[in-house]
Amino acid sequence: MDKKQAVPTHIAIIMDGNGRWAQARGMQRVAGHAAGVDAVKRTVKAASKFGVKYLTLYTFSTENWNRPKEEVDALMAMMAQAIIRETEELMSAGVRIMMIGNKADLPEGVRKQFIELEEKSANNSGLTLLLAISYGARWEIVSAAQKLAEAYKQGKISQIDAAAIESELTTAGIPDPDLLIRTGGECRLSNFLLWQCAYTEFMFIDKFWPEFGEEELKNAIDSFVGRERRYGMTGEQVRNSNE
Repeated sequence: MDKKQAVPTHIAIIMDGNGRWAQARGMQRVAGHAAGVDAVKRTVKAASKFGVKYLTLYTFSTENWNRPKEEVDALMAMMAQAIIRETEELMSAGVRIMMIGNKADLPEGVRKQFIELEEKSANNSGLTLLLAISYGARWEIVSAAQKLAEAYKQGKISQIDAAAIESELTTAGIPDPDLLIRTGGECRLSNFLLWQCAYTEFMFIDKFWPEFGEEELKNAIDSFVGRERRYGMTGEQVRNSNE
């Protein structure tokens, strides 16, 4: 990317630390998730303000289904309530909603609400907000491979290459993330966008997700602007290509 392009087109965020934020304050983990919803609202507004085109939030992983049932049930109910509560504001802001993940695993009511919001916002031209729910990168890649293998078997395609795989990912048609942010002090991807992040810039910050907002996003973008993205080339090659 030309360094003159100050704002990353696509930012992905691993929203980590809700539970630890709550426990540090003597509250139940669910209270941290509620505070995390407020952080989502702040971040979506800030991303729109700064001109980010795509924002992907790691909302609920395939592994999160293994958490205590009461926590999972509370999270599902919270997501359903958030959809109802925020739909009007998201629509007025022109935000387009997309869900990436295994919709079949979601409770019927939550799945229906997400599908309705996706359809309702499909023609919005502002920020595209991708919510990774019941998502895991290994699940995504395996699913893509299975679909392509069947298509090859039926003679519908003649080869399986990188472009073919990308066409079957849940993010098909969406540019790869330029910047990935993880809150909470952990330094790992946790099965998130493994294919798409091949050349993504990473930033790991110590603040818990409920503490994240416009200032933190601006700081991350400012750090991104100062980096030189090489895509396997030498620094000189990158600089020559940007002249």
